[in-house]
Amino acid sequence: MSLSTLIKTIQDIMRKDVGVDGDAQRISQMVWLLFLKIFDDKEKEWEITFDNYKSPLQSRFKWSNWAANDEGMTGEELIDFVNNDLFPSLKKLSTTAGVSPHGKIVGSVFEDAYNYMKSGTLLRQVINTIQGDVDFNVSDDRHVFNDIYEKILQDLQSAGNAGEYYTPRAVTQFMVDILNPKLGERVFDPACGTGGFLVNVIEHKKKSFKTDKDISKLQDNIHGIEKKPLPHMLAMTNMMLHGIDVPSNIRHDNTLSKPLKDYGPKDRMDVIITNPPFGGVEEDGIEKNFPKKYQTRETADLFMALIMHLLKPDTGRAGVVLPDGFLFGEGIKNNIKKELLKEFNLHTIVRLPKGVFSPYTGINTNILFFDKGEPTKHVWYYEHPYPDGYKSYSRSKPLRIEEFDLEKKWWNNRKQNEFAWKVSVKEIEDKNYNLDFKNPYSVDIIHTDPELLMQEYEQLSKELIATRDLLKKELMQAIGN
Repeated sequence: MSLSTLIKTIQDIMRKDVGVDGDAQRISQMVWLLFLKIFDDKEKEWEITFDNYKSPLQSRFKWSNWAANDEGMTGEELIDFVNNDLFPSLKKLSTTAGVSPHGKIVGSVFEDAYNYMKSGTLLRQVINTIQGDVDFNVSDDRHVFNDIYEKILQDLQSAGNAGEYYTPRAVTQFMVDILNPKLGERVFDPACGTGGFLVNVIEHKKKSFKTDKDISKLQDNIHGIEKKPLPHMLAMTNMMLHGIDVPSNIRHDNTLSKPLKDYGPKDRMDVIITNPPFGGVEEDGIEKNFPKKYQTRETADLFMALIMHLLKPDTGRAGVVLPDGFLFGEGIKNNIKKELLKEFNLHTIVRLPKGVFSPYTGINTNILFFDKGEPTKHVWYYEHPYPDGYKSYSRSKPLRIEEFDLEKKWWNNRKQNEFAWKVSVKEIEDKNYNLDFKNPYSVDIIHTDPELLMQEYEQLSKELIATRDLLKKELMQAIGN
């Protein structure tokens, strides 16, 4: 069965089930099933490679014992087993004392997972489809699992607010290539979504593997936190698919909920690489975790303050995706930018064109690259051009990694050209820390693609509503006080 046929078969079966509502639930259902299949195949491998490996799962909860037999439990018996035995047992693993690291991983994945399917007959059909087609311990099938996973991520793009945790692969790979994380360096994504940046870091570091010990060194130095259950579940599975057998450093949490002062030297990172949520507003009280000069409820600003705090002195470096609004914003944004220029070397801003994050947003985005230790003397800007014949990107015409060859060729031999220009700190200070410098060599072209204009309008409308609601809430609190 081909990959697309396999995924379509599973989705078509789920569509017949009255309990599964929409793409996001179908994907969530598919992922926890795939996770258990992968974990079962990995356990067979661990039993051979590790001395005295002991499964954290009771025998009857292992995939091979309740799911693998295509004529096994079905109907009401299967639904009753999954809802009342399997899920309660797996969820408890995250809080039970004495559970092995492997067990903690299973528990964290199932902490907020649900079985949406109500038909045990249909659930059996889905299980049999997964069981019959791939074995994670067969090298060819391992590639199929990765392909399945990529297909799930593509489907996720059209499932609700997926843009909150999906960054185009070309962007993640380019940022990793530029930051060049070394094997022993600690790398952190504080808003890791489905783990796209970290997967690219893993593949990048694997190029320098020399011994088996390098695998454990890799595992110890990959860190991520994700707030939402579905992307966290996907991130954990993604890590296991890429050789991180016990991804205990990928935590399900809100990175911003911990006071900034509680992060000490042991929490410092060599490399931080992320696309934090922007345009969002944090819940009441989160801003109190930050010093007065950073107190805002705007998510992206708080993440920037956190990233700057967590980088190691003198050696720490970061790559962060941010919207244009951060570049020209004032108030708290200015406080952040002043410190960024004073305590860090903001050496490069890559300006991305519209459509890179289509269809989620038409907002212009930028990649900020900065190092901790030296103050900024000047900022280089590089305006990423569209390929010939393009007016925008789309799902059928996405940004490709090959396009970044322009930046890579220019990176170590910087000269001003039609895409690159340099701005001094004095010029930035004179503009009241406005970093929004346009390309002096280009002529603005206004694209009037109706679809793009509608996306931009819808995004602006959402931001206006969020701002209005925030102002209303603040006003009501002021009146109440």
